[in-house]
Order: sequence, then C-alpha cells, then structure tokens
Amino acid sequence: MTEKNQKPIYSIVGPTASGKTEIGVALALYLGNGEIINCDSVQIYREIEIATAKPTEQEKRGVPHHLIGYVSPQVKYSAADWATDAAQKIAEIEQRGNVPILVGGTGFYLRSLRNPFFDSPKTDENLRARLSKIKEKKGAEHLYKILQRIDPQSAAKLYARDYVRTSRALEVFFQTGKRFSELQPNRAAAPEFADRIKIFALNPPRAALYEKINARAEIHFKNGLLEEVKHLREQGVKDDTNALGAHGYRRVCEYLRGERDLASAVEQTKQDVRNYAKRQMSWFRREPDILWLEGFGSDGKIQEKLFKLLS
Repeated sequence: MTEKNQKPIYSIVGPTASGKTEIGVALALYLGNGEIINCDSVQIYREIEIATAKPTEQEKRGVPHHLIGYVSPQVKYSAADWATDAAQKIAEIEQRGNVPILVGGTGFYLRSLRNPFFDSPKTDENLRARLSKIKEKKGAEHLYKILQRIDPQSAAKLYARDYVRTSRALEVFFQTGKRFSELQPNRAAAPEFADRIKIFALNPPRAALYEKINARAEIHFKNGLLEEVKHLREQGVKDDTNALGAHGYRRVCEYLRGERDLASAVEQTKQDVRNYAKRQMSWFRREPDILWLEGFGSDGKIQEKLFKLLS
C-alpha cells in the first residue's frame, strides 16, 4: 500500500477584481515549486479574452498555469468537467513534486472538486433550449418559481436569479422524474486530496472593490470588448452559450441585438459584476474551513500575512 500524501494543496478564492492572481503567483514563488490551476469558469474558454482577466505572461512571472483558455467557447463545459480536469492536473503536479494552487472565484467549481456530484444524466440540448427560451421571455425568476413547486429543498439553496443551477435542477427532474435534492446524496466519494485543500479567501473593502470593478468594466469596453463579441458571433458562437452568457459579454450581446444602447450595456455590466462579487462573498462565507485575508491580494502586507499563516 502506498503512503497517503499529507502535503497541503492551496486554494485562493474571493470576489472578482480582488487580486487573486497576484497573491496566487506570489504564493507559488514563495513556495518555490507552486503551480497554479485556474478555478474560474470564464477563463477556461479560448477566444474569450478581454473581460476575463486572464493573467498575462508578465503577471504569471514564470509560474506554470493550467486550465486556462483550453475549452472552445461553443462547448457546454460543466463544473463536473472542470473537477475531472482539475483532479488530473493535481495528480500531474504532485507527481512532479510540486504544489498545486487553485486560484479563482468560481466557488461552485471548487465545491464540485471537494464534493463530487452524483451521476446525473447527460444534457438534453432540446430541453435546455426550451428552458433558455422561457428565461428570455419570462426571466430566471419564473424558472425558479417552477423549481420551488417541484423541488422546494433545492430551490431553498439557490438565489432566484441563479439561472444556471436552477435550470440544471429542472433538467434533472424532467429527464429522470426525480428531484435534484433526492439524487444529490448519491454523490461519489470525495477524492483523496479533498481534506488537504487549504482555502484562503480575500475580503477587500467593498467600496474600493466596487470602484475597481467599475474601472475595469470601462477598460474592457475601451479595449475592444464589443469587437471581440462581434468576432465570436461571426464565428458561430451563440448568445446563449456559457461563454457569451458571462458578465460583460451578455450585455454586449443585448446591445448587438438592439435591446439596449451601448451606454446602458456598460452601466449594466458594472452592476452585474458588482452583484456577482456580492454573491461570491455570500457563497464563500457559507463554505466551511476558510481562512480570511482582509484586503486585496495585490497588497504586499496581505501576501506576507498569508505566508505567515503557512509557517
């Protein structure tokens, strides 16, 4: 029998624009043998660049990064898909004698890695398209109300506007006849490394974070976000894909469809991202065993505090 690995795996989480990349890279360099695994549901896509905050080569500072820009924007890539890929990368990194560092703000991805899903049915694209049409016509809240009637236990764990998870719970019910909440306990066993993941969450001052989010949105539009979306649509990427449904991209699609003017697209994007940051913080506050870092990850003092916590 092989000896069980006791070495820690680190995870840096927090809201968008909180400096996760900076502190993740700093941690990798501090350890001397860290490799970063992306845990962001938008950075996984190829050709989705401007509004994703993917780290540049300069920002990577020579640290190896994995699971960035490797999925076609036309693919319906799921949290379970990411968990499978991330587990493989963890194994590869540890085989090299290095330390995996999970960096990103998609809490659902991290949870899926630590607590694998049950064996759910494959996506029925026709059913998903019908649910998407309902959302476009009546809003995500209408689907949430349907879920409340069908599966109140699952609905109680979600936000009324959490379309992705609401629609998935509805898909499972309509495909299997069973409630999502009934099937969830039938999860696969947690991977060997689950208990070794040490999670650190950034909690920057809210006002400063919102200022940074607003400024970043302005920069994205100035740097050609509109042209990027036009190009993707010309290449056949649909507005209802996960990629173009991301913050920033969604409102540009609405503008290109004539549903709002450009100024409105910019302002709504700012609001969307601020709301998303708030939901991220709420999510991570509910997660167990998280150590909080009160500030931005780009702050050297916060980085030093993290290093002290490791010693």
